[in-house]
Amino acid sequence: MQITKNTVAQFHYTLTNTQGELLDSSKDRAPLLYLHGHSALISGLENQLEGKSSGEKFVAEIKSEDAYGDYNEELVHIVPKNGFQNDGDEQLAEGMQVQVDTNNGMAVALVTKIEGEDVTLDLNHPLSGMDLKFDIEIMDVRMATAEEIEHGHAHGEGGHQH
Repeated sequence: MQITKNTVAQFHYTLTNTQGELLDSSKDRAPLLYLHGHSALISGLENQLEGKSSGEKFVAEIKSEDAYGDYNEELVHIVPKNGFQNDGDEQLAEGMQVQVDTNNGMAVALVTKIEGEDVTLDLNHPLSGMDLKFDIEIMDVRMATAEEIEHGHAHGEGGHQH
C-alpha cells in the first residue's frame, strides 16, 4: 500500500542539517506514526512521503521554506526581566525555553540573552531558517480508521492517543 491521503504511515527517521549534524532520530524509540494529508508533518516531508510504500528507504532533503520557514527577526523581542514570575527554585537563564502570552495565544520562546533587566526572547522555531535532511525508512502503511480521519490524527495501538 502506498502513502496517500487518509493513510496512516509509520516510519523511522534520522534528521540532520546540511552540515551533517544530528538533530533528531527515532532509531532508539518507536517509529513516528502519522495521518497523511492532514498537515501533521512539515509540508516538504509530507510531500516527499506521498506515494512511498512499506519497506522503502530514501533521503528527503527539505528546504527551510518547506520545513519550519525562514528565520524571522521580527520574532525576536526584548522584554523586561520583571515580567517573569519566579516559580520556586528555577532561575531565568539563557538557553531556557519559556511560555509567553502573545497576541496569537500562548507560544514557546527561547531566552537567548539576559543583559541587566532586559531579556531577549526568540519565538522562531529552533529549526527555522535551516535546510533539513531526513533519512527515512517506511515501516508500515495502512488505511486510516474513520475515527482517525474525524480526529485529524493517527491513533496508536489500543486506540486514541493525545
